[in-house]
Amino acid sequence: MNHQRVQELVHELIKEIGEDPEREGLKETPKRVAKAWEYLLQGYKKDATQVINGALFEQELNNMIVVRDIELYSLCEHHMLPFFGRCHIGYISRGKVLGVSKLARIVDMYARRLQIQERLTNQIATTIKDVLNAEGVGVVIEAQHLCMMMRGVEKQNSLLTTSSVLGSFRDEDSTRMEFMSLINRQR
Repeated sequence: MNHQRVQELVHELIKEIGEDPEREGLKETPKRVAKAWEYLLQGYKKDATQVINGALFEQELNNMIVVRDIELYSLCEHHMLPFFGRCHIGYISRGKVLGVSKLARIVDMYARRLQIQERLTNQIATTIKDVLNAEGVGVVIEAQHLCMMMRGVEKQNSLLTTSSVLGSFRDEDSTRMEFMSLINRQR
């Protein structure tokens, strides 16, 4: 990302909305915004191989592995406003397991891009299935979107839920139901 160019664009944007970019509170804003955007969109600089970094382990088992409540923060590609929530991931191994923190890193890799929640859900599921050659994968994301909460319809309690089920999670009702019951279990 070209920080200087982003700073210039933010400076111009501040002027266009009727503010003084030289005012004390706004003088450093273009620099801060450029730095923030680089962080918020760092997912473009990563790929699954880099994120997993060899944390793939041989393990002879075929039970379901579930991680719930992985926090996620992303930016809606339609309005460039945040959406945030939690992601639940389950998979059935075919002899390989992934280091548990790598599941969260895969979520972050895709969430830290301009996104729609529907695509994000599918990208996470597909990557996990491909990397592990898993028998099945299920991903559910529940998120609140500021583009619905602070503008437009202004619905404060809206929650978008998306799911992507692949392999045995799609083909076998009992597998899908087990996953859903595990992620919906109360603590």
